[in-house]
Amino acid sequence: MDEMSWGSRGAAGDTHLPSQGNKCNDPLLKASILASGDDIESTGSDTDEDDSNGPPSLEDVGVSEEPQVPGEDQQGSEPNTSEVSEETQSAAADPDSSNKPDEEWLQVLGNELLRKKVLIAGQNEEPRPQKCQNVTVRLKMSLEDGSEVEEDPSLTFTVGDGDVIQAVDLCIQLMDPGETALIISDAKYAFGCLGSTRPCVPSNATVHIEIQLLSVKDGPDIELLSGKERLLQANMKRERGNTYFLRSEYVFAISSYDIALNIVNSNSKVEFSLEEEQELSDVKVKCLNNLAAAQLKLEHFEAALKSSNAALKHQPNNIKALFRKGKVLTLQGEYTEAIPVLKQAARLEPSNKAILVELSQLLRKQSEQRTVEQAMYRKMLGDMAIPPVSSPSRFSWNIPWKWLFGATVVAVGGVAVSVIVAART
Repeated sequence: MDEMSWGSRGAAGDTHLPSQGNKCNDPLLKASILASGDDIESTGSDTDEDDSNGPPSLEDVGVSEEPQVPGEDQQGSEPNTSEVSEETQSAAADPDSSNKPDEEWLQVLGNELLRKKVLIAGQNEEPRPQKCQNVTVRLKMSLEDGSEVEEDPSLTFTVGDGDVIQAVDLCIQLMDPGETALIISDAKYAFGCLGSTRPCVPSNATVHIEIQLLSVKDGPDIELLSGKERLLQANMKRERGNTYFLRSEYVFAISSYDIALNIVNSNSKVEFSLEEEQELSDVKVKCLNNLAAAQLKLEHFEAALKSSNAALKHQPNNIKALFRKGKVLTLQGEYTEAIPVLKQAARLEPSNKAILVELSQLLRKQSEQRTVEQAMYRKMLGDMAIPPVSSPSRFSWNIPWKWLFGATVVAVGGVAVSVIVAART
């Protein structure tokens, strides 16, 4: 799969957390987790690195501007957190202390892999964050040895959309506005066995996260978004799906692509220009193609075929959609239907090796299938043409059937003559 210069590549729900001082000294510019401007570069072969016959790479990601964080200026509104930071550092420096039974620790999932502890209580009278709401948090992340890997004084994301790692996405719904908490998460709910390059988190690492919930607001009304705003939101979710896809987290990728498609397909109370409508249509096709790619990886063939057909409805000559449709039909054994689809893709892009290889393999499979069918038909017809062999009886007469027929005719004729003579007499 073609590499994408996206910041964080954590486990399910992993995110790029903007950093004020990245320990990896990564030269990439700071960007919001919802507004990566990075691209998916396409290679000449346009195929997966581990599967030369796999689908073409994901649709490239368009450059999008970083969104403005909604809400009032947060400067001067944060409480003094020096004591909180000291407590967090001491807990991180002493991993054994976090493993001791403590009534203050909340077992979020009941499996001791994700724990939350309130450091500074929030405002209980205000409701906690719900899914689809936008929250802004102050976040500091460190490893078990106390080394800080990421810090962001104002991170905004949508709850439940998979914009951040699962640990944050789950625990934020258990926090009151203004609350500061310490989260200790196993790698399963953080960056998994792959770790992350931005932030620099090794594989299978437990992370300590100090987080403060600054604000909670309802998400924007999609029907009231302008064409540019809708395009920006859809691209953000699509890029999030691309990150999951590159980490082989296909279920989460499908979820992100579905969210992007919902944004594009929603009704609008605002008129769009022709250019905006075309851009939204292009984003929709890209999401459908990437959705089909993720569904194909999970062997959800019917769903992948449906997504490919939807993309072809908007762009009948889309190479990626044609290729994936032909691939799905081939895997379903529908060789007769798959061949014209792949031939059309090959005509549109004759230099694409993946398409040519897939078409060659498909023609060979069809030839082998025909050979097997012909042999089977030949055997069936041959068995029907050969009369059953019966064992000869010792009482059977070896008299030719012609003689028997002649004798019968003579006998019948003689009887007829005798009857006529008797009648005249």
